Amino acid sequence: MSAEDLLARVGLARVVEPGSRPLWEALQTRSATEVWAAVQAGEPLDGLGQQALDGIVTRVRASDPSRDLDTLVRLDARAVCPGDDEWPEGLDWHPDTITGDIREMAPPLVLFVRGPHDLRAAAASSVAVVGARAATPYGQEVARSLSFDLAETGLAIVSGGAYGIDAAAHRGALLAEGAPTVAVLAGGLDVAYPRGNDRLLEQIGQKGLLVSEHPPGRGVTRLRFLVRNRLVAALTQGAVVVEAAERSGSQSTAGRARDLGRKVMAVPGPVTSVLSRGSHLLIRDGAQLVTRAAEVLEELGAIGEVEAPALRGVVHPRDRLEEQTRRILDALPVRKPVSVAQIAVTAGVSLLMVQVALPELVGAGLVEQRDGGWRLTTLGAT
Repeated sequence: MSAEDLLARVGLARVVEPGSRPLWEALQTRSATEVWAAVQAGEPLDGLGQQALDGIVTRVRASDPSRDLDTLVRLDARAVCPGDDEWPEGLDWHPDTITGDIREMAPPLVLFVRGPHDLRAAAASSVAVVGARAATPYGQEVARSLSFDLAETGLAIVSGGAYGIDAAAHRGALLAEGAPTVAVLAGGLDVAYPRGNDRLLEQIGQKGLLVSEHPPGRGVTRLRFLVRNRLVAALTQGAVVVEAAERSGSQSTAGRARDLGRKVMAVPGPVTSVLSRGSHLLIRDGAQLVTRAAEVLEELGAIGEVEAPALRGVVHPRDRLEEQTRRILDALPVRKPVSVAQIAVTAGVSLLMVQVALPELVGAGLVEQRDGGWRLTTLGAT
């Protein structure tokens, strides 16, 4: 793609919300450069009302795509466009060939990507693992173990970077020494949301991939999460819902996956759990019931292409720690936070070793900083 078209697509991403069908239709007959020039001149797009057009005109005045590209460079990130070598297959669907709600949502215009891996390669062998933010310990353990095993076999784990199941899925994949994990964001690459997952998202940006349709600096809204879900589904060959309420974003992702012809799977849970109702409804509606990685691989048709993991107990993040790091973890209390010096004395290691180990333990969700000290999280205490 030419530098002019890249600049135009970055500009359009700044002024038009992702998934805009009128913008997509305009790009079927005109180049991105031509559409950007028309938008800058205040020309209407077929299918856009006056209120939407007024909002675009307001954004145009404050937009500067060259500045956005400079920001991407500072973030060690990049813009990926249709036709680029890194552009994933499966993102160029024609809305008229799709059924369901996604029919009104156009494919991505441009993707902003941060991370050391090739997005096209990661998406070519990937699965979404999604679920409730207010997940139960059961759901988090299943998501973490399932994602670990799938990543070990070479499947990239795609999720939304949120609390609960999303975070557990990302952490499980990060613990594996296989495929990367991909967090699809509902805001700019430099906007950590939720704020409590800022360290996790930073780790994904360094070891996996952060992906967004939004230019740097853009915050999140409820609508942007819903539009984002179609991208989570489109980047993968299938979606696994671990826990979900009857009405949830995870249900939305599963619906988008079904609309796009992807495999939809769900993990069963206790019939008494509100957070398993969504999974059970999906299974009743035709989603494949899965309980372990081998069953996911079988549903995706990957058995024979990659080695399925043996059936085993749930993998805990502790299992992946080096002996010295585990000693440091064992030296932390459950309730009252302690200083780095106290941890070093209890563990019998140097201050430097504790300082080096703590970021890894935080990234694994095992410890947290509180009231000027350090203590175990609920996961770290189990």
